[in-house]
Order: sequence, then structure tokens, then C-alpha cells
Amino acid sequence: MISKEELRKLFLFESLDEEKLQWVQDHSTIVEYEATSRVYSEGEPATCFVVLLEGAVTLTRNVHGQEIEVVRTDQVGVYGGASQAFLGEQVDQKYPNSMVAITPVKVLELPAEQFGPILRRWFPMAMHLMEGLFWGQKRIQSAVSERERLIALGSLSAGLTHELNNPASAAVRATATLRDKVAGMRHKLAMIAEGKIDVKQLHRLVELQEAAVKRAANAPKMTPLETTEAEDAVVEWLEGRGLSPGFEYDHAATLVAGDANVAWLDLVADAVDETDLQSAVSWLSYTIETELLMGEIDDAVGRISTLVGAAKQYSQLDRAPHQVVDLHKLLDSTLVMMTVKIPPDVTVVKEYDHTLPECPCYPAELNQVWTNLIDNALGAMGQRGTLTIRTQRDGDQVAVTIGDTGVGIDPEIRPRIFEPFFTTKPVGEGTGLGLDISYRIVVDKHHGDIRVQSEPGKTEFTVVIPLEDTP
Repeated sequence: MISKEELRKLFLFESLDEEKLQWVQDHSTIVEYEATSRVYSEGEPATCFVVLLEGAVTLTRNVHGQEIEVVRTDQVGVYGGASQAFLGEQVDQKYPNSMVAITPVKVLELPAEQFGPILRRWFPMAMHLMEGLFWGQKRIQSAVSERERLIALGSLSAGLTHELNNPASAAVRATATLRDKVAGMRHKLAMIAEGKIDVKQLHRLVELQEAAVKRAANAPKMTPLETTEAEDAVVEWLEGRGLSPGFEYDHAATLVAGDANVAWLDLVADAVDETDLQSAVSWLSYTIETELLMGEIDDAVGRISTLVGAAKQYSQLDRAPHQVVDLHKLLDSTLVMMTVKIPPDVTVVKEYDHTLPECPCYPAELNQVWTNLIDNALGAMGQRGTLTIRTQRDGDQVAVTIGDTGVGIDPEIRPRIFEPFFTTKPVGEGTGLGLDISYRIVVDKHHGDIRVQSEPGKTEFTVVIPLEDTP
């Protein structure tokens, strides 16, 4: 048994009166541990409050499968273990870290189930203050977490709105132009009908129109130099036919865009009389332009549909919270939602293992993890670099790695990156909860893991998710 005189030498107990010292003396136990022994282990039920009497110990935290040393000390009187015993059943009483003996040590142990209630009786005002501090911190963390989610959602929504506006505006412009071109086609057809063209020629012209539609739909992509040369050739061909001044420049670009080259124009010239050539070429030019405009509208509407589909995949609003899904679809939808945030000089490389089976998970929450990790990677790289997203099988788990070519993580702060409210960003630019939220989603909710490897020029966060549900 430890004496009262020895207890008074410990800073925790130096101000206690005789009655309180007697209680500590009666309820404490002196325990000795050999070097390398564990005094207690992180995650186990917190049954004892521990005070160091002799020797040296280290406190460690388990961070993604690696035991990280938090503090090392031989100061007599330092404490650990059930430090939240005063909260009782309000919180899950588990050891928040591990205490390991570096040398042979002697510690004083107080049973948590007795130590917690006695603290409340001895120091009621202090307990109220400590409870207020504890729960206040919890509420702040919850509120800031929610705020961070809203900020991220607002940023993604703004990006999605921007991405939707481009194809929508293109579709509106193409539709307005298409209306004018269809009216022009009707006008040109009337002019052809009023001419001396016979039925046989009209049928041949209609066949050429159908051919023009197909050529326009399958027009090859040309380099700027090839386009210029083709347009010059068409202009020269039209000029040689003695058509109205300026006619060749009004239609050359459209004809070339629709793959209506000089050889094809020769077929048009053979199909109609010379007097009807200008009207015929105009009509076919309008046909080509309407087909090109309809292609633009189709592309724009397809892009809108893709974006809406990506937004639905990202939000999972119309789906069950827990599903068996293809993780690649989640990653792709997140990239689509973040398109506006990816600088032009950042290259996105996808190294997907498409043989991976579908994975049981909470898709909406995993999308938040991808968002946080990709956003951090982009922030580390700035305006230039390579963002790599890789998937692969890891035993009975799937591993998703998000890597960047940024500055890397300082070794001194690496053990703290998953701590709530820890951030290296300037005040007002980061809450320090992105990685904390991601860690809780992956580890607590999916029973997976997040691993990090970092050096200057290469940082990789790997999210590991079980391929089977874990109870």
C-alpha cells in the first residue's frame, strides 16, 4: 500500500485533504510491469485510472494498423487510462490509447467504476465544467462536420450547375439556328421546284441529300491544316461554276464540315442543270448544316443526361443507403461532379481493375470519402500534376488508391492528419474534419482502413473496404 506522504508527492493528489487521501490509499493498488509490457491497450474496456510512480512509459495510438508513439515520459505522477471515468455511462468507456512500459515500471491503479463517481462527489463544480467542455467540443465537431458537408455540397452543386449550363446553352443555340436552317431548306426546295428540274433529277437530288446526311453524321475529324486545305479546294470549285459572288465563302465551311468534298460536289453538278446548281448546292448545304446541328443537340443532351446520371449516382438520393455496387461507378461520378475543380494542367489517370466484384457499402458516404481525398490531392498539387486513381484486390478486400504528385506530407504532422480540427490550410479555408470524417466512414462504418504513404512528389491514400459485410 502506498503511504499518504508518497501520495502527496504526486501533483494529482498534493492538495487533497486527509479524508480524500485516505480514500485513494484504500482503493489504490500498486502494480509492477516488466519492460515492453502493456499497462493497458487501446480499445479495451477502460477499467483503471493509472498514475506512474517509477520507470518510463510510452503512450501510443493505432493509426491505420500502425502503432504511432504519441508521448514518451518518465515523469512521476503522469497519468492515463480511464481519464473519462467521470462521465460514466454517458460515453463508451474504452482506453483511448495504449500505455507500454519502456523500462520496468511501477504504477498506481484506481478502479474506474469507483474513481469516476468519487470525482463527481468531490469536485461537483469542476465536473460540470469538464462535462460542458467535453460535450461542447462534441457539439462543435458535429456542427462543423455538417457545415463542411454543406460547403462541399455547395461547391459541387456550383460545379454541376456550371457543367450543365454549357451543354444546355449549346443545345439552345443549336436549336435556334436549326429552326432558321430548316426554314431556309423549305425556301430553297421551293426555288428548285419552280425551276426546270425534271422528276428524274429531283430523285437524284434527294438521293444526294440522303447521302449528305450520312456523310455529315460520319464526317472524319480533320486537323486545322487539313480543314483549311479542304475549304480552299471547295471555294475554288464553287468559284469555277460562276455562282453568285460570295456564295462560295458562305457555304464552303459547312460543306467541308459535312465531308462534302470536291468529288462529291461533282456528283451534284452531274445531277442537275447548271442553272439549278446554286439552289441545289444551297439546299444540300442546309441539309448538312441541319444534320450537324442535330448532332450538336444530341451531344449536348447526352452530356446533360450523363451529368444528371452522375449526380444521381453521387447523391444516391433515390437509392437504399446500403447497397452492393461497382466502386468504379462511384469514383467516376465523383470525378464528374468535381470536373470544374480540376485544373486544366492536372492529368487524371484511372488504373481500374475491372475484374473486381461489386462491393457492399454505403455508396453516398464513400462518395464523400472520394471527394475529400481528391480535393486534398488537388490542393496539394496546385495547378499542375497527376491525379491517379487505382483500384485493385487486396485479399478479401478491395483497395482504392488516390495519389497525387504534390509536395507530400511533412513527417512531423503525419501522425495528426486524421485528428479532428487539425488542418494545414489557412484559417477559414479548412475545418480539419475532411480526413476525420473519411476515417470514421471507412473504419467505423465499413470496418475498413485508410493507409497513407507520402514523400515529396508522391502521396497515396489507400482506402480498403471488405468485399463481404462485416458484422
